[in-house]
Amino acid sequence: MALHLNPARFIAFHPLRFPPLRLPLSQILRPPPSRRLGFRLRGLCSRGGSATDRRVMEAPFTVKERIDLTKKEEKIFQRLLDVIRHFKLETQLRVAGGWVRDKLLGKDCYDIDIALDNMLGREFCEKVNEFLQFTGEEQQGIGVIQCNPDQSKHLETARMRIYDTWIDFVNLRSETYAENSRIPTMKFGTAEEDAYRRDLTINSLFYNINTSTVEDITGRGVRDLKNGYIVTPLPPKATFLDDPLRVLRAIRFGARFGFALDEELKKAACDDEVKAAIAGKISRERIGHEIDLMMSDKQPVKAISYVVDLQLFYVVFTLPANPKPAVIEGIDRICVSYLDAAWNLLQCVGHSIFSDEHRRLYLYAALFLPFRSMVYMDRKSKMVPVTSFVFRDSLKLKASDAEMVMNLHVASERFVYLIPLLESNEDSEFVDAELADEFLDIPLTSKRRVLAGLLLRQIKDFWRVSLLASTLLYCRVDHNDDPSSGQSESERRKMFSKVQRIVTELGLDQVWEVKPLLDGKAIMNFLQLKTGGPLVREWQQKLLKWQLAHPEGTSEECQDWMKQFQAKRAKLDCCT
Repeated sequence: MALHLNPARFIAFHPLRFPPLRLPLSQILRPPPSRRLGFRLRGLCSRGGSATDRRVMEAPFTVKERIDLTKKEEKIFQRLLDVIRHFKLETQLRVAGGWVRDKLLGKDCYDIDIALDNMLGREFCEKVNEFLQFTGEEQQGIGVIQCNPDQSKHLETARMRIYDTWIDFVNLRSETYAENSRIPTMKFGTAEEDAYRRDLTINSLFYNINTSTVEDITGRGVRDLKNGYIVTPLPPKATFLDDPLRVLRAIRFGARFGFALDEELKKAACDDEVKAAIAGKISRERIGHEIDLMMSDKQPVKAISYVVDLQLFYVVFTLPANPKPAVIEGIDRICVSYLDAAWNLLQCVGHSIFSDEHRRLYLYAALFLPFRSMVYMDRKSKMVPVTSFVFRDSLKLKASDAEMVMNLHVASERFVYLIPLLESNEDSEFVDAELADEFLDIPLTSKRRVLAGLLLRQIKDFWRVSLLASTLLYCRVDHNDDPSSGQSESERRKMFSKVQRIVTELGLDQVWEVKPLLDGKAIMNFLQLKTGGPLVREWQQKLLKWQLAHPEGTSEECQDWMKQFQAKRAKLDCCT
């Protein structure tokens, strides 16, 4: 594909000694009237979302007029320039992509990737070590990351530590894609070729260390930052067909920064040929990685809403054939509706009580709540939850993630039945069915401690996550899986806080760490068994319930209860 290049645009940078351009940056960045676009998040994300999510973003985004280097960045760049001067190299050193974008947006960034115009990264790192040897300093190890197209590593990358900071070095490149492959043929390229082969204009900016300037080679990278605009340097359909992963990257960056997606970009993302390329050219691992970045980022609802609005949900989240019950129409939007409700509730409750992993899996559990009762038959004729398929086959995420999300679904539904008991202390058929021990003989006040304790021991430190997710299901059984038709956000928060307090008052937080009063060996001795088996496991469960009902009980009292239990059962068997 021929590249039609605009003249390079250079924006002066003067953190230390360089004077600013006389022409105000605001004049340089002001777009033509036709490009002053507003943006409104469409789809289910806007319903019930925060004011920030719902607002029309008409005002331009703030872009700094210069990049302010930290003291460490100044030292790093000066060291690199010392190497250039010492060896009289003609190499141009450019910091590429995200670091430049984030610095101009006034955000911290510690990921420094340096592009070289006339040598490999490994070669330059070796020059750095030669310079360190010349100055009598300790040489640094060089890590070389080989090409790995499956992981989107199309060129060899060298890494080394400079002033305790890892720096990546790679050469500028141009790309040529073969049909039906997202793996390009790579070769040395110019800065112009490198800028235009990038995914988005906002990621095509360079900071030239040699000249202390920001280089906007596409002529619109900074302007699109200023106006909050996601657009590709070259025509979007050709860009996406070359590397369909760029569709998901465009969505991710658009959601992260709250930027508007270019209309032509959205049209290209919806194109059937592009969707087929996403399904056929990108590995499931790479799709899963991009989705995981979206779900872990600051605007997961906006990102997944883009996926739905661009008709990519079933391309990204592939489902197994013939699930039971069948997938209902519009389930993609129901999934986003659950995610939206879960996200808003999380903001209301507060992030501080949850770890990053808790928040991540909570959002996944909410997103896939509509799949919680669906199963399919695998190749071994085994019925498997659809949620497991999505995690393991569609996204290729960790098996432990799939297990935890499925456990959260089960625990959330159990909490739905348990909440009334915890709140009102009333008996129910659910209590008797769950305990299912005719000789346990404990008061109702202890029964709720037993049931809650059993659930917490299963879900462990994710119990608050499952409790929060359960509020999305509570009082909504007859509303066709629409989380907006149940309780209000305020009611859900109050319910969560109340049940959390009750669990704490019952002394159940960390209950999964409580050791049983009698281990399996002690049970075998009591029952006079030589080997373990189902009977021992049955007694372990009974003793766990007794111990939860009698938190102050001793091992001796536990054994006395076992004797009484045996006697009652023997008497009943005799009468029968």
